[in-house]
Amino acid sequence: MFNSDTELFFPIRVIPTLRSIRGKEWENLIDRLSDPKAEEVEQIAFTALVVKLAGCTGCDADSFRAMRGCTQCARMVLKRFKGSDADLLNQYEQSKAEVIEFLRKRKE
Repeated sequence: MFNSDTELFFPIRVIPTLRSIRGKEWENLIDRLSDPKAEEVEQIAFTALVVKLAGCTGCDADSFRAMRGCTQCARMVLKRFKGSDADLLNQYEQSKAEVIEFLRKRKE
């Protein structure tokens, strides 16, 4: 089965659809990341966060998640996240620090 919403990893184009899932701080983050002027580092960090939470690396074309598509998978994973919004935002900040460190090392 092929779903046009399924990609190898969480796609940046899905970010705006995740706005209403959590609280106000989450909405602010999604608004910032959805802005056309958003920093690529922040969008990449968000993608890395969702990849970790959703287990995108273990997803394949025959999986239930792939059949539903990236948008539905990400929405479900973020709704089911057991921690608070603050916990989720802290994980985002950690992902952002990892991306920045990776890019710094690549420049050396």
